[in-house]
Amino acid sequence: MGQTVHVLRHGQVHNPENILYGRQPGWRLSELGQEMASTVADWSKQFEVGAVLSSPLQRAQETATPLVRTHQLEIITEPKLIEAANIFEGKKFELGSGVLRHPEMWRYLTRPWQPSWGEPYEEQIERMLASLFSARDAAAGKDAFMVSHQLPIWILRSAVEDRRLMHDPRKRECTLASVTSFHLDNEGAIEGVSYSEPAGHLLPPKKSGKK
Repeated sequence: MGQTVHVLRHGQVHNPENILYGRQPGWRLSELGQEMASTVADWSKQFEVGAVLSSPLQRAQETATPLVRTHQLEIITEPKLIEAANIFEGKKFELGSGVLRHPEMWRYLTRPWQPSWGEPYEEQIERMLASLFSARDAAAGKDAFMVSHQLPIWILRSAVEDRRLMHDPRKRECTLASVTSFHLDNEGAIEGVSYSEPAGHLLPPKKSGKK
């Protein structure tokens, strides 16, 4: 029987001004985000978990904390799980919405297939795959969890499912505290993907322009 590597997006962040926080340090989970993380940890009890890897960013580390407590493990900090680099980091608008109202930013939108505003998709795939196989090995035959961020998770899934990498960000299937599970065969290769929202009942109503 093969393993599964569950890739968890962090929970809701305390972000009242709707900043695109990207790789900036110091962004913590909101109270709701903490509840999301605890809910996923409870949901994870159905699995025998041998390793929990996390992005070094605070919001990911806080999301991983209930998981390691539940399974009596320690967080393995994996820099390759970090958020994708983005030129719009620290601003109050998102790519695909408010950015178009700022002509000085249009020069960063010239190559959406790369994308020109941030870390190339191929680099994201490379580092996320490397992290996935590191998690597989660290779990020593058990399941593993990795805590990362929406865009790298979605790009990894898109690559595995042979989907176009250029996409509408609003159509990503990767909500807060969602789990994208990569199922591995007995040889350790990816043979399928599934998606779950164990904290879906906690998701706030969608609002236009919100991250």
